[in-house]
Amino acid sequence: MNKILIITSKEFRSYFDSLMAYIMLFIFLGLTGFFTWLYGTDVFYTNTASLAPFFQTAYWTLFLFIPALTMKHIAEELKTGTIELLLTKPVSYWQVIVGKFLATWLLIAVSLALTLPWYITLANLGPIDHGTVITGYLGLLLMSGTYISIGIFTSSLTQNQIVAFLLALIGGIFFQILFSMLASVFDGTLGHIFEFLDLRGHYDNVTRGIVDSRDFIYFLSVIFVSLAGAEASLLKKNLN
Repeated sequence: MNKILIITSKEFRSYFDSLMAYIMLFIFLGLTGFFTWLYGTDVFYTNTASLAPFFQTAYWTLFLFIPALTMKHIAEELKTGTIELLLTKPVSYWQVIVGKFLATWLLIAVSLALTLPWYITLANLGPIDHGTVITGYLGLLLMSGTYISIGIFTSSLTQNQIVAFLLALIGGIFFQILFSMLASVFDGTLGHIFEFLDLRGHYDNVTRGIVDSRDFIYFLSVIFVSLAGAEASLLKKNLN
């Protein structure tokens, strides 16, 4: 575990050693802030205390940003050969993958934490459903963790960062849109399988405050399977 935390710390710092983290935070806070304060709620005119526009904007912003954050994680390491150099140290593929995953998840958590002043301000403007806000943030974290794991998996498949980015987007579209469409087309067992694979349905359950272990099992399962797939991809490349 200590090795994973060391890798997490190194990868997290690397975001701020470049402009990537600052650009991501600037755009994320700018977009979500605009739609929350000026476009979505008209809070200055109606005193409506709601973070619903923020959660909607944050959801789609993270959907696009996360593939950009994860595309270089493994692809760049494979292209430059630094993955082999890293493994000359006493660490495993799994530790490297989990460390990179946690670093990106931590960056997302920091981004969301920076929006808490909006929640505090809105709560002072009028009545607000605190439970919905808490589950909304939880839903964003779980959704982000899922997309991060998918992004790391697709990054392990190629040395090209653009290809990794596009594959992560396609994977996100499957979980976000296509499984929902397929669930409405097919009946019976197949329809139930596609319905269970639909990420938006589980996300909506969490954000509505519905405490269902199946939703948490879904998110954690996709994260684990995706990270395990990334490890298997690296092991296969190493064997070849």
